[in-house]
Amino acid sequence: MSSPQSLLIRGARILLPNGEFLLGDVLIRDRHIIEVGTEIVNTTPATEIDAKGLTLLPGVIDPQVHFREPGLEHKEDLFTASCACAKGGVTSFLEMPNTRPLTTSQQALDDKLQRAASKCLVNYGFFIGATGENTPELLAANPTPGIKIFMGSMHGQLLVDQDAVLESIFAQGQRLIAVHAEDQARINQRRQEFAGIQDPAIHSQIQDNQAALLATQLALKLSKKYQRRLHILHMSTADEAELLRQDKPIWVTAEVTPQHLVLNTGDYERIGTLAQMNPPLRSPHDNEVLWQALRDGVIDFIATDHAPHTLEEKAQPYPNSPSGMPGVETSLAVMLTAAMEGKCTIAQVANWMSKAVAVAYGIPNKGAIAPGYDADLVLVDLNTYRPVLREELLTKCRWSPFEGWNLTGWADTTIVGGQIVYHKGKLNTEARGQALSFV
Repeated sequence: MSSPQSLLIRGARILLPNGEFLLGDVLIRDRHIIEVGTEIVNTTPATEIDAKGLTLLPGVIDPQVHFREPGLEHKEDLFTASCACAKGGVTSFLEMPNTRPLTTSQQALDDKLQRAASKCLVNYGFFIGATGENTPELLAANPTPGIKIFMGSMHGQLLVDQDAVLESIFAQGQRLIAVHAEDQARINQRRQEFAGIQDPAIHSQIQDNQAALLATQLALKLSKKYQRRLHILHMSTADEAELLRQDKPIWVTAEVTPQHLVLNTGDYERIGTLAQMNPPLRSPHDNEVLWQALRDGVIDFIATDHAPHTLEEKAQPYPNSPSGMPGVETSLAVMLTAAMEGKCTIAQVANWMSKAVAVAYGIPNKGAIAPGYDADLVLVDLNTYRPVLREELLTKCRWSPFEGWNLTGWADTTIVGGQIVYHKGKLNTEARGQALSFV
């Protein structure tokens, strides 16, 4: 009954699709889950994992990352980023188009897919970026989870901040549109108002709650006008959450990052420009409203917006310091630690970080531990707390905004398509993920 590709996970605390836990076994063969039960017998697997004391969850699907390749590999590349994913329990990612060259054509998309096939330990997908002048490419590109529009916090071709151009993109085609929702005109105005201030905390005032709300209101208006599938990336404000609570069509989804849930403007004093990102960190009040919106289903899932920069780049004085922070290595542990603190349940974390993402983007056979599903899984240790240490990070930038935080739920073993890609501190760098499909 065994095959060279078979794997048996023995004695795990398994999260079932109904949100309940089963103490038992999972049999994997040929990239898929074959059987889930209290005790699987009459099989001799090629590999067996003793999972006693560990919890088995669906692998994390991180739907918003910036892995910097091609063109910015000094910050990160597809290999280093996928190693960080494997260590963090992330088995699939969706990557953004602001690389060099920009991912705005089928040719650029194909180049990324080819690079990932040769380098990535985990599964991958790539957004195509809107410029306002590449509508034929937006309609035809494949495979891609959707169109990314930067409404603000961007420069160059990817900044699409004119209402008429935005409307033309929403009006054509049916592909999902994911928006970075910040109003560039308001940002420009406030940059002039606060010019000369080098305290990075001013970043949250320049790109304030109103800048986010104005852009989200516009995106929602256009989505409703054309009944166009809309996803709001890294929602950061209480104002936006309350807007969606009152007015959220069934074809609209939204995400939040762990940092917008657990970090706030007080962290500028602690870590300076390492806390600088777009959209910025907000107030403790925003944290709490976002948490409640997530628990209530107003916000649908979690993404990291992993956007690394080197420590040398981050050391520049504001506003020359770049915005962005890494997150794929710590996101699952941050959220599971919050669950252990009573902020949510483990089942909710798994839904927000896997199943709900698969549903929203039409990624088949992901996000559940059940026969027939892909064997993208993570075994986590919820009994041990360990600090985030800079010297242990695998991301090329080698820093984290959570450095020193004592977290639980770290990945013990990460499995991608039935292959063990990370196990007890060691990577399997020969493993390769697959291109995701979107239906």
